[in-house]
Amino acid sequence: MATTSNSIFQPASVTTSGRPVLLPNEFEHSLLSAVDLEPEPESTTTTRNPPPVATPFKSGLLTLTTHRLLWLPSSSATGAGAVSIPLSSVSHIFSPKKSLFHSPRIRFQFSASSRTVVVTVVARGKGDFDGFLSKLWESWRGRAWENDVDPGTASGSGSVSGSGDGGGGGGGGGGFYSSDGSVRMVGVAGILRKEQQMWESTDKSLQEAFQDLNALMSKAKEMVMLAEKMRQKLLSGSNSQTGAGNDEEMGSKEEMQDWMLSVGIISPVTKESAGALYHQQLSRQLADFVRIPLERAGGVINLIDIYCLFNRARGTELISPEDLLQACSLWEKFDVSLLPIIYKTVTVVDRPVMLRKFDSGVMVIQNKSHSDNEVFARIKTLVTKPDALRVGITASDAAMTLGIAPAMAKEHLLTAEGKGLLCRDVSADGFRFYVNLFPDIATDDLHAVKDHGIYSVWIRAATTT
Repeated sequence: MATTSNSIFQPASVTTSGRPVLLPNEFEHSLLSAVDLEPEPESTTTTRNPPPVATPFKSGLLTLTTHRLLWLPSSSATGAGAVSIPLSSVSHIFSPKKSLFHSPRIRFQFSASSRTVVVTVVARGKGDFDGFLSKLWESWRGRAWENDVDPGTASGSGSVSGSGDGGGGGGGGGGFYSSDGSVRMVGVAGILRKEQQMWESTDKSLQEAFQDLNALMSKAKEMVMLAEKMRQKLLSGSNSQTGAGNDEEMGSKEEMQDWMLSVGIISPVTKESAGALYHQQLSRQLADFVRIPLERAGGVINLIDIYCLFNRARGTELISPEDLLQACSLWEKFDVSLLPIIYKTVTVVDRPVMLRKFDSGVMVIQNKSHSDNEVFARIKTLVTKPDALRVGITASDAAMTLGIAPAMAKEHLLTAEGKGLLCRDVSADGFRFYVNLFPDIATDDLHAVKDHGIYSVWIRAATTT
């Protein structure tokens, strides 16, 4: 029954964290939770109870953007079954009829598959229904999809030709008439007229200033979208190039790619657009954002670094540390994953992310596949080298081996010390870590040295000149 019933709706793409994939120049406006989409049956004269034109969609998340209505199922973590309705196909939005006996509803008519369909949106949640409805009208009337042709052709002239003062207040010819023949205001009336002209000039200057500010903000959005397009081309181009090209050209492309990644997020989640779902949607968008910084940092990155990077990418829509911490804490509930992408010719596979707190109190974001046992094995290999057996290792040495920041490497070294793998020496030069020799020392004979074991390896390394 469902093979062709839902053909009137267009499929929608979502990320592995459950966020919708937006089109170029598309921005989110509002969200509603627990929403049903109910296509109404076609009215015919031959059939008393005509079947519905499509299977109803129950209890999902409805997202309003500048271009589409997106319905995402709340029960599917992969986003299977997500559909969209382009606002360009909507021909009529019916006036809502409020009632005390049923949930708020929105009825609209749109064209799909060479026929006209009426769909009822039933909001069963506790979101801002009236705000969503007003923004739906605003988005539909705004017709933002018609401006996707060429954003560079927009003219922001807004210049106002200057007008002469006409007052002739400073002219040499006195009398009650100015040079243009109008009556000159004198006395109290003249003072009031000058005051009014000053306020009109100030108001005109403010209007021109805000016009320039709006033009600057629109150009900033265009630059973000242009940077996103260039970043996608660079990501696809790096995959197609195998071994051809010199290292200098590849290095410049990687440098430009890193710059593009930090330009910004096109449609950041805000409290105004998400409402009660703010932290949930912020958590999903953050999971999509951290995939490349996390891969570049070796699988572990400090929460403070992510806070700075995420806020820089959001532009003026800054978030508080509490919002970031709450968004990260929701990852365990939603089990969000990183998108599989190709970055710098390396395929980044799908890995769930998590928030971790070390014993020292430092909080980091890491992949769930980031195993402590693997890290401890690499640290043990490092500290058992001859040079490390004599002088120990520092956090910088471990950072170069693990490919992470020195602060994160220090936390792993302290964790390894807590597990009994390392011993710590604190001096004026800082922390130095050594392999733990105490398990190989016999308590009944402290001077006995076994032929095998790390203790004998340490003695040979220490006596070597």
